[in-house]
Amino acid sequence: MEWIRQRLDKMKQPFSKGEKYEKYAPAVNALDTFLFTPNHTTQKGAHIRDAVDLKRTMITVVIALIPALLFGFWNGGYQYLHQLPEYANGVPFIDAFLHGAGKIFPMIAVSYAVGLGIEFAFAIFRGHEVNEGYLVTGLLIPMIMPIDIPLWMVALSVVFAVLIGKEAFGGTGMNILNPALTARAFAFFAYPTYMSGNSVWVSNAYEVDAVTGETILGNLAAGNEAGYTPLDMFSGMIPGSIAETSAICILAGALLLVLSKVGSWRIILSAFIGAAVMGLIFNALPSLGIEGNNLTNFPWYLHLIVGGLAFGIVFMATDPVSAAQTMKGKWIYGFLVGFISVMIRVFNPAYPEGVMLGILLMNVFAPTIDHYVVESNVKRRKKRLKNANPQVETAV
Repeated sequence: MEWIRQRLDKMKQPFSKGEKYEKYAPAVNALDTFLFTPNHTTQKGAHIRDAVDLKRTMITVVIALIPALLFGFWNGGYQYLHQLPEYANGVPFIDAFLHGAGKIFPMIAVSYAVGLGIEFAFAIFRGHEVNEGYLVTGLLIPMIMPIDIPLWMVALSVVFAVLIGKEAFGGTGMNILNPALTARAFAFFAYPTYMSGNSVWVSNAYEVDAVTGETILGNLAAGNEAGYTPLDMFSGMIPGSIAETSAICILAGALLLVLSKVGSWRIILSAFIGAAVMGLIFNALPSLGIEGNNLTNFPWYLHLIVGGLAFGIVFMATDPVSAAQTMKGKWIYGFLVGFISVMIRVFNPAYPEGVMLGILLMNVFAPTIDHYVVESNVKRRKKRLKNANPQVETAV
């Protein structure tokens, strides 16, 4: 590391204060920040010592995403290859993995290249250092896209997410909407034919007539049966967005986020409770004499493991910037995310991935939830003080 440190210091000399290229220092310092910052430790006099910072938080989330990403590589290839006649006797793991990786790696590269390029440009323009906020967003955006989405569309979605969803509000830590979901919403509404239908969820489904890619929610919305077993749904061996299909891998990532205290278990738990309650309400319609459909009659517990619900709850609803901050607010925010997501999924089959709209909607209302939670706490404490000391006038 000392050798790298010396080379970086030498490379940074023309960009130092007072030098010719001082204006471009933030872009050059980004590598130094990633490798060596923070480079100090507390020696004495601190009441609290903690190793947590933005970089470690972001890297923890990236590590939590790896199981779902690796499974997405394999499943992305498997969903295509197992439908071909030459693989009728089984699909070798390496063939499926390499096919999926060949589709997904370019999307990740484009996401990081475009997103970091914009981050560097804004850092130079505003004169501040590049931070690690895009480490997670750059990986999340391709992970929640269809496998056959064109690379130029990924690039446009990233530009919209970073410029409108993030930098317009002041950059990392200031955005009110989750940037990754902002990118997906842009792609969904700008290019709906590339983001919905039966031909976008499986590689090369447009090109090969024998290859289909019906998703479970798509089948149910069309009035058909789900087409897959509960075990398929839980394991993730189904068509869908790149990394959203495997509940097992998502739960592994959730466990890491909760144990590391990077993700809020309150939001995760309450969101699943909200989704289950909404599912139970729909399942109860026939007992009330109301005729349902395949979506309303779909078992409530299966709603929790199909589509992007679990992935969205674990990795995007828990975004510490755009989620609620108060303890009670997290319970309310999470519950409404799950409740509204399943409601949209069932009431409007055109938006089967209701979790995207559910989270974005609650991102907007998260500050309001926190405001009323704080106001409620203030009123309760003032009332408690007044009851304890009737003669004392409480002041605001």
